[in-house]
Amino acid sequence: MTATTPAQAWVAALRPKTLPASLAPIGLGVALAIHDGVFQPMLAVAALLTALFLQLASNLANDYFDFVKGTDGPDRLGPPRACQMGWLKPQHVLYATILSVVLASVTGLYLVLHADWVLGAIGVAAIISAIAYTGGPKPLGYLGLGDVLVFIFFGPVAVIGTYWLQARTVSAGAVVGGIAVGALVTAILVVNNLRDREGDARSGKRTLAVRLGAQNTRIQYTVLLGVGILLPALAAAVGVVGPGWASSLLLLPLAWKLNTAVRSLDGRALNPMLGQTALLALSTALALSFFGGLGGAS
Repeated sequence: MTATTPAQAWVAALRPKTLPASLAPIGLGVALAIHDGVFQPMLAVAALLTALFLQLASNLANDYFDFVKGTDGPDRLGPPRACQMGWLKPQHVLYATILSVVLASVTGLYLVLHADWVLGAIGVAAIISAIAYTGGPKPLGYLGLGDVLVFIFFGPVAVIGTYWLQARTVSAGAVVGGIAVGALVTAILVVNNLRDREGDARSGKRTLAVRLGAQNTRIQYTVLLGVGILLPALAAAVGVVGPGWASSLLLLPLAWKLNTAVRSLDGRALNPMLGQTALLALSTALALSFFGGLGGAS
Protein backbone atom coordinates (compact mmCIF):
# COMPACT_ATOMS: atom_id res chain seq x y z
CA MET A 1 0.00 0.00 0.00
CA THR A 2 1.22 3.49 -0.88
CA ALA A 3 -0.52 6.44 0.74
CA THR A 4 -0.70 9.13 -1.93
CA THR A 5 -3.23 11.35 -0.17
CA PRO A 6 -3.79 12.43 3.45
CA ALA A 7 -7.01 10.41 3.49
CA GLN A 8 -5.17 7.24 2.52
CA ALA A 9 -2.55 7.95 5.18
CA TRP A 10 -5.19 8.25 7.87
CA VAL A 11 -6.90 5.07 6.68
CA ALA A 12 -3.54 3.32 7.15
CA ALA A 13 -3.25 4.72 10.68
CA LEU A 14 -6.86 4.00 11.68
CA ARG A 15 -6.83 0.49 10.17
CA PRO A 16 -10.60 0.14 9.62
CA LYS A 17 -10.19 -3.54 8.70
CA THR A 18 -9.56 -4.25 12.39
CA LEU A 19 -12.88 -2.79 13.52
CA PRO A 20 -14.94 -6.00 13.15
CA ALA A 21 -12.78 -7.53 15.88
CA SER A 22 -14.11 -5.00 18.39
CA LEU A 23 -17.63 -4.52 17.00
CA ALA A 24 -18.46 -8.23 16.58
CA PRO A 25 -18.54 -9.06 20.31
CA ILE A 26 -20.59 -5.93 21.06
CA GLY A 27 -22.96 -6.91 18.26
CA LEU A 28 -23.32 -10.39 19.74
CA GLY A 29 -24.19 -8.92 23.13
CA VAL A 30 -26.82 -6.72 21.47
CA ALA A 31 -28.24 -9.67 19.50
CA LEU A 32 -28.58 -11.76 22.66
CA ALA A 33 -30.42 -8.88 24.32
CA ILE A 34 -32.80 -8.72 21.34
CA HIS A 35 -33.41 -12.48 21.51
CA ASP A 36 -34.20 -12.22 25.22
CA GLY A 37 -36.47 -9.18 24.85
CA VAL A 38 -34.30 -6.77 26.85
CA PHE A 39 -32.90 -4.69 23.99
CA GLN A 40 -32.32 -0.98 24.76
CA PRO A 41 -31.33 0.86 21.54
CA MET A 42 -29.56 3.90 23.04
CA LEU A 43 -27.39 1.79 25.33
CA ALA A 44 -26.57 -0.54 22.44
CA VAL A 45 -25.51 2.35 20.19
CA ALA A 46 -23.41 3.89 22.98
CA ALA A 47 -21.68 0.56 23.59
CA LEU A 48 -20.90 0.17 19.88
CA LEU A 49 -19.51 3.72 19.67
CA THR A 50 -17.37 3.25 22.77
CA ALA A 51 -15.90 0.04 21.35
CA LEU A 52 -15.29 1.78 18.02
CA PHE A 53 -13.45 4.73 19.57
CA LEU A 54 -11.38 2.47 21.83
CA GLN A 55 -10.32 0.34 18.86
CA LEU A 56 -9.32 3.44 16.89
CA ALA A 57 -7.41 4.77 19.90
CA SER A 58 -5.56 1.48 20.21
CA ASN A 59 -4.71 1.39 16.50
CA LEU A 60 -3.40 4.95 16.52
CA ALA A 61 -1.45 4.41 19.74
CA ASN A 62 0.18 1.31 18.28
CA ASP A 63 1.18 3.22 15.15
CA TYR A 64 2.67 6.04 17.22
CA PHE A 65 4.35 4.18 20.08
CA ASP A 66 5.79 1.33 18.00
CA PHE A 67 7.38 3.97 15.79
CA VAL A 68 8.87 6.11 18.56
CA LYS A 69 10.16 3.00 20.35
CA GLY A 70 11.83 1.77 17.17
CA THR A 71 9.79 -1.42 16.89
CA ASP A 72 8.46 -0.52 13.43
CA GLY A 73 11.61 -0.44 11.34
CA PRO A 74 12.37 -0.96 7.65
CA ASP A 75 12.27 -4.75 8.17
CA ARG A 76 8.63 -4.72 9.30
CA LEU A 77 6.76 -7.74 7.89
CA GLY A 78 3.22 -6.51 8.45
CA PRO A 79 1.23 -3.90 6.54
CA PRO A 80 2.95 -0.48 6.48
CA ARG A 81 2.28 1.93 9.32
CA ALA A 82 1.62 5.64 8.78
CA CYS A 83 4.36 6.90 11.12
CA GLN A 84 6.85 4.29 9.96
CA MET A 85 6.39 5.27 6.32
CA GLY A 86 6.48 9.01 7.02
CA TRP A 87 2.95 9.49 5.73
CA LEU A 88 1.83 11.29 8.89
CA LYS A 89 3.69 13.28 11.51
CA PRO A 90 3.92 11.29 14.77
CA GLN A 91 2.52 14.18 16.82
CA HIS A 92 -0.57 14.30 14.60
CA VAL A 93 -1.16 10.59 15.21
CA LEU A 94 -0.72 11.20 18.93
CA TYR A 95 -3.31 14.02 18.83
CA ALA A 96 -5.73 11.70 17.02
CA THR A 97 -5.14 9.07 19.68
CA ILE A 98 -6.04 11.55 22.40
CA LEU A 99 -9.17 12.61 20.49
CA SER A 100 -10.28 8.99 20.17
CA VAL A 101 -9.79 8.48 23.91
CA VAL A 102 -11.85 11.59 24.65
CA LEU A 103 -14.68 10.39 22.39
CA ALA A 104 -14.61 6.94 24.01
CA SER A 105 -14.76 8.62 27.42
CA VAL A 106 -17.80 10.68 26.41
CA THR A 107 -19.82 7.72 25.14
CA GLY A 108 -18.53 5.60 28.01
CA LEU A 109 -19.70 8.21 30.50
CA TYR A 110 -23.19 7.95 29.06
CA LEU A 111 -23.09 4.21 29.75
CA VAL A 112 -21.81 4.75 33.29
CA LEU A 113 -24.64 7.19 34.02
CA HIS A 114 -27.07 4.44 33.07
CA ALA A 115 -25.23 1.72 34.94
CA ASP A 116 -22.95 1.99 37.99
CA TRP A 117 -19.36 2.57 39.07
CA VAL A 118 -18.31 -1.02 38.25
CA LEU A 119 -18.85 -0.35 34.56
CA GLY A 120 -16.92 2.90 34.92
CA ALA A 121 -13.97 1.05 36.46
CA ILE A 122 -14.03 -1.46 33.60
CA GLY A 123 -14.13 1.40 31.08
CA VAL A 124 -11.14 3.11 32.66
CA ALA A 125 -9.26 -0.20 32.60
CA ALA A 126 -10.12 -0.62 28.90
CA ILE A 127 -8.82 2.87 28.06
CA ILE A 128 -5.61 2.33 30.02
CA SER A 129 -5.08 -1.04 28.35
CA ALA A 130 -5.64 0.42 24.87
CA ILE A 131 -2.88 2.97 25.42
CA ALA A 132 -0.58 0.94 27.67
CA TYR A 133 -0.49 -1.93 25.18
CA THR A 134 2.34 -0.20 23.35
CA GLY A 135 2.71 3.05 25.36
CA GLY A 136 4.36 3.87 28.64
CA PRO A 137 7.67 2.79 30.16
CA LYS A 138 6.60 -0.87 30.34
CA PRO A 139 4.12 -1.52 27.51
CA LEU A 140 1.83 -4.43 28.29
CA GLY A 141 2.19 -5.88 24.79
CA TYR A 142 5.97 -5.89 25.19
CA LEU A 143 5.59 -7.92 28.40
CA GLY A 144 3.62 -10.71 26.74
CA LEU A 145 0.25 -9.67 28.20
CA GLY A 146 -1.42 -8.74 24.92
CA ASP A 147 -3.11 -12.10 24.43
CA VAL A 148 -4.70 -12.01 27.88
CA LEU A 149 -5.89 -8.42 27.50
CA VAL A 150 -7.39 -9.01 24.06
CA PHE A 151 -9.22 -12.12 25.26
CA ILE A 152 -10.65 -10.35 28.31
CA PHE A 153 -11.71 -7.07 26.72
CA PHE A 154 -12.74 -8.39 23.28
CA GLY A 155 -14.47 -11.44 24.75
CA PRO A 156 -16.20 -11.72 28.14
CA VAL A 157 -16.07 -8.00 28.98
CA ALA A 158 -17.48 -6.95 25.60
CA VAL A 159 -20.24 -9.55 25.26
CA ILE A 160 -21.25 -9.91 28.90
CA GLY A 161 -20.92 -6.18 29.55
CA THR A 162 -23.09 -5.26 26.56
CA TYR A 163 -25.74 -7.78 27.54
CA TRP A 164 -25.70 -6.75 31.20
CA LEU A 165 -26.11 -3.07 30.27
CA GLN A 166 -29.47 -3.89 28.72
CA ALA A 167 -30.69 -6.80 30.86
CA ARG A 168 -29.07 -6.00 34.23
CA THR A 169 -28.27 -9.70 34.50
CA VAL A 170 -25.92 -12.22 32.92
CA SER A 171 -27.07 -15.06 30.68
CA ALA A 172 -25.37 -18.36 29.91
CA GLY A 173 -25.27 -17.32 26.26
CA ALA A 174 -23.38 -14.14 27.04
CA VAL A 175 -20.77 -16.12 28.97
CA VAL A 176 -20.37 -18.81 26.31
CA GLY A 177 -20.39 -16.25 23.49
CA GLY A 178 -17.89 -14.03 25.28
CA ILE A 179 -15.41 -16.86 25.72
CA ALA A 180 -15.85 -18.14 22.16
CA VAL A 181 -15.54 -14.79 20.38
CA GLY A 182 -12.75 -13.69 22.71
CA ALA A 183 -10.76 -16.77 21.76
CA LEU A 184 -11.17 -16.12 18.04
CA VAL A 185 -10.26 -12.44 18.27
CA THR A 186 -7.20 -13.37 20.31
CA ALA A 187 -6.24 -15.77 17.51
CA ILE A 188 -5.88 -12.73 15.22
CA LEU A 189 -3.24 -11.31 17.55
CA VAL A 190 -1.52 -14.70 17.73
CA VAL A 191 -1.06 -14.72 13.93
CA ASN A 192 0.28 -11.17 14.06
CA ASN A 193 2.78 -11.99 16.80
CA LEU A 194 3.80 -15.27 15.18
CA ARG A 195 4.69 -13.37 12.03
CA ASP A 196 6.60 -10.66 13.92
CA ARG A 197 8.30 -12.80 16.57
CA GLU A 198 11.86 -12.50 15.23
CA GLY A 199 11.72 -8.73 14.73
CA ASP A 200 9.97 -8.29 18.07
CA ALA A 201 12.68 -10.28 19.81
CA ARG A 202 15.39 -8.10 18.29
CA SER A 203 13.63 -4.92 19.43
CA GLY A 204 12.97 -6.19 22.96
CA LYS A 205 9.23 -6.72 22.46
CA ARG A 206 8.66 -9.91 24.46
CA THR A 207 5.26 -10.95 23.15
CA LEU A 208 3.85 -14.33 24.12
CA ALA A 209 4.89 -15.63 20.69
CA VAL A 210 8.49 -14.61 21.42
CA ARG A 211 8.32 -16.36 24.78
CA LEU A 212 6.61 -19.52 23.51
CA GLY A 213 8.42 -19.94 20.21
CA ALA A 214 6.91 -20.72 16.81
CA GLN A 215 5.75 -24.30 17.45
CA ASN A 216 3.97 -23.56 20.73
CA THR A 217 2.43 -20.39 19.29
CA ARG A 218 0.91 -22.45 16.49
CA ILE A 219 -0.48 -24.83 19.11
CA GLN A 220 -1.94 -21.82 20.92
CA TYR A 221 -3.64 -20.77 17.66
CA THR A 222 -5.14 -24.25 17.25
CA VAL A 223 -6.48 -24.23 20.82
CA LEU A 224 -8.06 -20.80 20.39
CA LEU A 225 -9.81 -21.82 17.17
CA GLY A 226 -11.01 -24.98 18.88
CA VAL A 227 -12.47 -23.04 21.79
CA GLY A 228 -14.14 -20.52 19.50
CA ILE A 229 -15.80 -23.08 17.24
CA LEU A 230 -16.43 -26.06 19.52
CA LEU A 231 -17.40 -24.43 22.84
CA PRO A 232 -20.78 -23.03 21.66
CA ALA A 233 -21.69 -26.38 20.08
CA LEU A 234 -20.66 -28.27 23.23
CA ALA A 235 -22.68 -25.88 25.39
CA ALA A 236 -25.68 -26.52 23.14
CA ALA A 237 -25.17 -30.29 23.34
CA VAL A 238 -25.32 -30.30 27.14
CA GLY A 239 -28.28 -27.91 27.26
CA VAL A 240 -26.52 -24.87 28.71
CA VAL A 241 -27.70 -22.84 25.73
CA GLY A 242 -30.21 -23.45 22.94
CA PRO A 243 -29.54 -25.75 19.96
CA GLY A 244 -29.00 -22.73 17.71
CA TRP A 245 -25.56 -22.33 19.28
CA ALA A 246 -24.41 -25.41 17.39
CA SER A 247 -24.35 -23.10 14.35
CA SER A 248 -20.71 -22.40 15.24
CA LEU A 249 -19.91 -25.76 13.62
CA LEU A 250 -20.78 -24.20 10.25
CA LEU A 251 -17.45 -22.39 10.51
CA LEU A 252 -15.46 -25.56 11.21
CA PRO A 253 -14.25 -25.97 7.57
CA LEU A 254 -12.85 -22.42 7.54
CA ALA A 255 -11.22 -22.95 10.93
CA TRP A 256 -9.63 -26.17 9.71
CA LYS A 257 -8.32 -24.46 6.57
CA LEU A 258 -6.85 -21.58 8.58
CA ASN A 259 -5.23 -23.85 11.13
CA THR A 260 -3.60 -25.90 8.38
CA ALA A 261 -2.27 -22.73 6.72
CA VAL A 262 -0.93 -21.14 9.92
CA ARG A 263 0.89 -24.36 10.84
CA SER A 264 2.81 -24.26 7.55
CA LEU A 265 3.27 -20.56 6.72
CA ASP A 266 5.62 -17.98 8.18
CA GLY A 267 6.73 -14.37 7.76
CA ARG A 268 4.84 -12.20 5.28
CA ALA A 269 2.97 -15.27 4.01
CA LEU A 270 0.93 -15.07 7.23
CA ASN A 271 -0.48 -11.63 6.37
CA PRO A 272 -3.57 -12.98 4.57
CA MET A 273 -4.28 -15.18 7.59
CA LEU A 274 -4.87 -12.07 9.70
CA GLY A 275 -7.85 -11.00 7.62
CA GLN A 276 -9.16 -14.54 7.28
CA THR A 277 -8.94 -15.17 11.03
CA ALA A 278 -10.80 -11.88 11.57
CA LEU A 279 -13.41 -13.12 9.08
CA LEU A 280 -13.74 -16.33 11.10
CA ALA A 281 -14.29 -14.36 14.32
CA LEU A 282 -16.85 -12.08 12.67
CA SER A 283 -18.67 -14.96 10.96
CA THR A 284 -18.89 -16.91 14.21
CA ALA A 285 -20.27 -13.89 16.05
CA LEU A 286 -22.82 -13.37 13.26
CA ALA A 287 -23.86 -17.04 13.30
CA LEU A 288 -24.39 -16.96 17.06
CA SER A 289 -26.19 -13.63 16.75
CA PHE A 290 -28.68 -14.98 14.22
CA PHE A 291 -29.17 -18.50 15.55
CA GLY A 292 -28.28 -18.17 19.22
CA GLY A 293 -31.86 -17.49 20.28
CA LEU A 294 -33.35 -20.49 18.46
CA GLY A 295 -34.78 -23.36 20.41
CA GLY A 296 -34.58 -21.90 23.88
CA ALA A 297 -33.02 -19.25 26.05
CA SER A 298 -29.71 -17.80 25.05
